[in-house]
Amino acid sequence: MMEALRLLLVCWLLFGLEPVPAQVRQPLPVLWMMPAGSVSGGGNLQAGVATAVRLALEDLKKQAAPLGDYEIQFHELDSQCDSAESIKALFDAMWVEPNYLLLFGGVCPSVTALIARSLPALNLLQVSFSDSSPSLSNRKWYGNLFSTVPSDRVLNQATVKLLQRFKWTRVGVISQEQPRLSEVKKDLSRQLLKADIQVVSSESFSDNVCSSLKRLKERDVRVIIGHFEEESVSEVLCCAYRLNMFGARYQWLVVDGGTSGWRFEKQVPGCTANSLLMAADGSIKMQMRRLGNTKTPGISGRTPQDYQDSYVRRLTQEGSKVSPLHSFAYDAVWVTAKALTQVMEAVKHREKYSSRRNVSLSGEEVQKTLLEAVKQTQFEGVTGSVFFRNGERMAAIDLIQFQGSSGVSVGDFSTSTQQLRLVNHLLKFPGPGPTRDRTLVVVQRQHVSFLLYGIISSAAAGTIFITLALLFFTAICRKHRPLTLSDGSEDELLLLGVLMSSSSILVSGLDGATWSLWTSELLCSVRLWTVSLGHTVGFSVLFIRTWRLHSLCSVRHKPAGRVLLLLLLLDVSLLSTWQTVDPLRRVELQLRPQSVPAQDELVQMFSESCSSSNMQLWIAAVCGSKAPTMALGCLLAWSVRSPGRPQPLTQCVVAVTTFSVSGLLASLLTAHNPPLQLGVSGVLVLCCNLFVLGWLFGPKFLYGDDELGDKEEEEVRGRSLSGLNLQLWSHNAQLDSDIETLRLQLCEATQPKLQRGTRGRDSAGGLRSVTWSHAAQVFSEERSPAWDPLSPDGINSPEHVRRRLSVQLPILHHSYLPAGGVRASSSRMFWDDSYFLFPDQSDGGCDHVTEE
Repeated sequence: MMEALRLLLVCWLLFGLEPVPAQVRQPLPVLWMMPAGSVSGGGNLQAGVATAVRLALEDLKKQAAPLGDYEIQFHELDSQCDSAESIKALFDAMWVEPNYLLLFGGVCPSVTALIARSLPALNLLQVSFSDSSPSLSNRKWYGNLFSTVPSDRVLNQATVKLLQRFKWTRVGVISQEQPRLSEVKKDLSRQLLKADIQVVSSESFSDNVCSSLKRLKERDVRVIIGHFEEESVSEVLCCAYRLNMFGARYQWLVVDGGTSGWRFEKQVPGCTANSLLMAADGSIKMQMRRLGNTKTPGISGRTPQDYQDSYVRRLTQEGSKVSPLHSFAYDAVWVTAKALTQVMEAVKHREKYSSRRNVSLSGEEVQKTLLEAVKQTQFEGVTGSVFFRNGERMAAIDLIQFQGSSGVSVGDFSTSTQQLRLVNHLLKFPGPGPTRDRTLVVVQRQHVSFLLYGIISSAAAGTIFITLALLFFTAICRKHRPLTLSDGSEDELLLLGVLMSSSSILVSGLDGATWSLWTSELLCSVRLWTVSLGHTVGFSVLFIRTWRLHSLCSVRHKPAGRVLLLLLLLDVSLLSTWQTVDPLRRVELQLRPQSVPAQDELVQMFSESCSSSNMQLWIAAVCGSKAPTMALGCLLAWSVRSPGRPQPLTQCVVAVTTFSVSGLLASLLTAHNPPLQLGVSGVLVLCCNLFVLGWLFGPKFLYGDDELGDKEEEEVRGRSLSGLNLQLWSHNAQLDSDIETLRLQLCEATQPKLQRGTRGRDSAGGLRSVTWSHAAQVFSEERSPAWDPLSPDGINSPEHVRRRLSVQLPILHHSYLPAGGVRASSSRMFWDDSYFLFPDQSDGGCDHVTEE
């Protein structure tokens, strides 16, 4: 007995406290900030929180020392969910006794944020059990605020981990317009950006949800992250059902800061309960774990399930509603009790053993000690393991998938280890597996199939074989029968052009993807040079032959032999400049995607082709250099044609021009489709080459080279004579006109100067005959003044003029006779005296003169 008294005396001396009975617990005053009526009002949801707090206080009484030595006494503070009223009420409470070290609760987010920033100045620490927005995670501003409810940031972390697990990199976000949800949305955007996940569209809604979802659908969003209150779940799902945004093609991820399950209590016009269930099927919801899943009793001596049963029984007795935060409030009471108990025990230890026992602690020191106590708090509560890291509660996030008509827990996310755990056999998706985050784009390269290339290359090889055989045949003919340059060498050049253009088909069909970059670019250059030079050489030969034939039918001969060299030099210079300045490269051309609705795929085709930076400009330059030659060749072929008679040369010129223009257009229009380009261009080139070979060289095999050469020589000679005949006919007509003019001038010149009596009229009034002699006139050096040049003896007398014309004009006629034979002309007048008229002095007319 004496020992007990001594012990009580020592305690009184050390702690300055009066001796109390052992069963008396030391009170610890705590401010509880709640809206008015939330504790006592049975109809308010916060009444369910008060029930959990009372259970915690009852369980604290049963604890052993040191927890059992202290009693938490809550003093209610009406916040009214108003920042100004809350600050006023807090300051009023701080100015009166007792001294408070800790603030408990805080339901309204706006009030919590304001109060939390003023806590360091008041030397207070707050333990909350309400939702914590991401903005409250700033420890520089809110270092004295701790909440047993995990921050909404961890919900976003779980969402990002889930997206990374299924490799979803393209998402859309839809959020309800509320301050807290807006902060959650901003934090999610930052985390998605950090994780390199593309946010295709971010929509917000207040009333019209369907318009926001429609915009997401237009952007082809498949994975949708939703932030909205539980009251809006039915409305959102109804719009998703109307827009057909559910099923195997869509995945909904609902980020919910609350802890309640799925509720479809609100009736939405136009949607039945089955429609909502169908739209929600397969959706995954991230929510806080409100009860631990362990079966081991925690610090309170209860398992999570025991606490749940006791809480429900107590609510039933009180007639209150279940609060989604009741378990977090229960653990918050234990955090408060442990932290205050640790501070009080530290004060007792200091006063007993420290050398500064007589120095009282300041408010800042107590507040610092309390802050460290909360940071070091760790125990097993009804919501799981309770501890803080960087001021945030470490907890687990449950992943609930809606299947059928209920939610199934398919995994969880640990905020302490940042690990996501999924139970794969519990996951059920509407489709064969997780949905795609976008329409599957199947990239396919358009290439020339082996069958098509085999057919075209076989035809080209056959054409090349025929060309080589004709070259050999031409060489043999030159040995047995000497040919001129225009006969043998031109044939060889023509065959060489056909050979080069046919070889370009073999190069065009080669797949550039199977070769190296350097090899593929080399093939592009080889194709360009072979097709261009082949066309130039072949058409130049045809042009020269047509020009030569046209020259034989003309008066003047043109130098056609230099045309081939000129055209070749022009073509080679253009191609060399192109190859040097802007060489061809292998480029990819993206084609229009093709949708495959049955497989939810989009086929994106691309093709490879040879191109350069200024492709259109170079093509225009090359075509511009060849166009005048082809146009002139067609004009020459038209001028030397023979109606009703087939001419191989003229038809080949027209055919090659037609095939060339068609091949160019086909190649440009089908550049995006290599198989079609090879098929169309190859057929046109080979048909052109076979036409030239068959039409020009085919008859040589049928008739033989000698006979065909004689026929061609005879035909050319006949066409030449026909042309000359036409020209002589024209000259003959002109000569007749000149003779007639000369005759008339002669009549006019002789009329006033005939003065002799060599003509007159007889008694009957008729013309009388005049007789001139045909003696040769010898003119003397001296002429008498009376000599008249128009006299019968003069050199310019009508008789002498008639004699000269009668001798000279038949000779001229004979020189210009048509090849078809002699035709009667106006020269016959000089053999008939009746055609000569001499002027009559009496009446001015012309008399007929006859020769004796």
